[in-house]
Amino acid sequence: MSSQSSNQIRGLISDIQRFSIHDGPGIRTTVFLKGCPLACYWCHNPETQAAHPQIMIHRNLCIRCGNCVNACPVGCIRLDADGVRIDRSKCLQCGACARACPAEALKLDSRWMTPAETLSVLRVDASFYQQSGGGVTFSGGEALTQIDFLQETLRLCKSEGYHTTVDTSGYCEQATLERILPFTDLFLYDLKAGDDATHVRGTGKHLQTIHDNLRFLVQKGAAIYIRIPIIPGFNDNDEEMGKIAAFLTPMANAIARVELLPFHRLGIVKYEALDRAYKAADLAPVSQERMRRLARPFYTAFDQVEIG
Repeated sequence: MSSQSSNQIRGLISDIQRFSIHDGPGIRTTVFLKGCPLACYWCHNPETQAAHPQIMIHRNLCIRCGNCVNACPVGCIRLDADGVRIDRSKCLQCGACARACPAEALKLDSRWMTPAETLSVLRVDASFYQQSGGGVTFSGGEALTQIDFLQETLRLCKSEGYHTTVDTSGYCEQATLERILPFTDLFLYDLKAGDDATHVRGTGKHLQTIHDNLRFLVQKGAAIYIRIPIIPGFNDNDEEMGKIAAFLTPMANAIARVELLPFHRLGIVKYEALDRAYKAADLAPVSQERMRRLARPFYTAFDQVEIG
């Protein structure tokens, strides 16, 4: 662990979602951390991509009181016919405007918390973890980008007896994974493409590191669920699924489950709130019939194949 003491470590958290049933077994609390090395154009959590706080604008809530304009220390906010506008090139992300907004039209997308503070939130639902076989999941963004905070918070969770899960793209140094292995009961490991050029086109990064790290986790005996987001026009074809299945098949005995997750556009309002264009706005969700067809290459080698 870092030379910092536990009470000096802080993590930048965008959300803590209670009663989650899709991020591992049982009823869980999912902690979403900020920062991600990938740039997936379909990402439904765009607020978690940047490794710093950001102001989100919910213009439908704006009452045009002007408090935010007066509160901004650098004068980067103005009001027009559509409500609040921020010059994000000048914004300090200080949150003064959000604190001054009576309608909560402006909000900081994250907050700094220590591992102990995070644990105090997680404890509230400990009885649900025990009764349902659930626990705590760390997601993002990419939770591994905040490794000091992640490692210490996982350690505290294990000291309380909680089942722990880390949702990861696998794009990190191997040494980073080694640090959390003793405190992680399950990895939700994302694979987005089977072809390297396709992966670069969709995420901005090559596959080699992701493949190497998955093999490493398998070698270490980690419990692993593979999760594959199905994105129209990107990987929703038999060739991509075949390549992913061919890569995974030699590790089939070590992979507990393969999950195919259909694309959705629920994140579009977040892009609007961040003044960002959503490159996947015109994509339509994949039909269940199509999802079942795309899952076929995995049934031969894997006992559990699920369609989300």
